[in-house]
Amino acid sequence: MSRSLTIAHDRAASWRATLAAMLVLPAMALGFWSQPAAAQEAPVVIPAPLTDLSETGTSATAVFAGGCFWGVQGVFQHVKGVTRAVSGYSGGAAETATYEQTNSGTTGHAEAVEVTYDPSVVSYGDLLQIYFSVAHNPTQLNYQGPDRGTQYRSTIFVGSDEQAEIARSYIAQLDDTGLFEGPIVTTIEPLDAFYDAEQYHQDFLTLNPTWPYIVYHDLPKIAALKSIFPDAYRDEPVLVGTL
Repeated sequence: MSRSLTIAHDRAASWRATLAAMLVLPAMALGFWSQPAAAQEAPVVIPAPLTDLSETGTSATAVFAGGCFWGVQGVFQHVKGVTRAVSGYSGGAAETATYEQTNSGTTGHAEAVEVTYDPSVVSYGDLLQIYFSVAHNPTQLNYQGPDRGTQYRSTIFVGSDEQAEIARSYIAQLDDTGLFEGPIVTTIEPLDAFYDAEQYHQDFLTLNPTWPYIVYHDLPKIAALKSIFPDAYRDEPVLVGTL
């Protein structure tokens, strides 16, 4: 078995096996999953932030963690104005920034995605709204769906005091709405460094659309992005492999 297939199999392997039978008839599966599923990461329609960053220039970065980076990367790759979205690790040391070590849950790293975007097209606040609405479930503490451990925590890694202030304000705003089933547990951590993940993790959603994990947990996120944020959605994702 190749390295990429081994890694994919290791992630929730027993659960994937249960769902494998659902993919025997691809046409049926495609029709079923074309709408957001009522899964662990079900989307929530939420208001936009009341405050946002005032950014100039044509390029800025934001780093988000929210469970498996396959789906988070896939979502942001379909957002207009995003010029690059890379899966990686943040929160720990350089020497432990590997999948094998991060997966132990002892390195301090979270599976994260570095999003590079054009502020004239999409704002930091827009990205936060998508992150909290469709990219993951911010009420799940140290897990998302079948993935358990601090490496799957909900975290915004901030590169400035301004990003931290906007993120904190938005979390308070969303908690006040009562739209989520519980309090938001997303943490805000300083962005000390971001380390790109291994190449076999990049563009995983696009390259492996029939993996049971992708079908059940991640393709519904893309469908939700298109449905809830039609003006922000683009069909062709910006892929790491084409840069």
